[in-house]
Amino acid sequence: MTIHFSAVGLVVEDLGRSFECYRRLGLDLPTEAPDVPHFEVTTAGGVRLMWDTIESVSSFDPDFTPGQGGPSLAFDCGSPSEVDETYASLVAVGCAPEMKPWDAVWGQRYACVLDPDGHSIDLFAALPG
Repeated sequence: MTIHFSAVGLVVEDLGRSFECYRRLGLDLPTEAPDVPHFEVTTAGGVRLMWDTIESVSSFDPDFTPGQGGPSLAFDCGSPSEVDETYASLVAVGCAPEMKPWDAVWGQRYACVLDPDGHSIDLFAALPG
């Protein structure tokens, strides 16, 4: 058996609200959320990103309660200015500011937001020099 990393799953309250956030990160998602309990896309890097509604997960796990924490999704924005612009764009559509853009000691412009369901999104780009 060969095991390989294949997907990241997000449990969300509202697919449309979540899609609005992730479209701003370059994911090809419908502008109108489909009326389905599960949706997924394959990213340019080949990893699947999957969404399930709270209602769907609760249907097979009645003790499920949404929470915060867990892994963060990290997006290379390509340039320091794009980190700042993407951060502002995400906050404008309802993402919670977690860490404003800053120049990290490890040589990247870095910022963090929480998506509308509390999932962490890290934004970064290499600093010049």
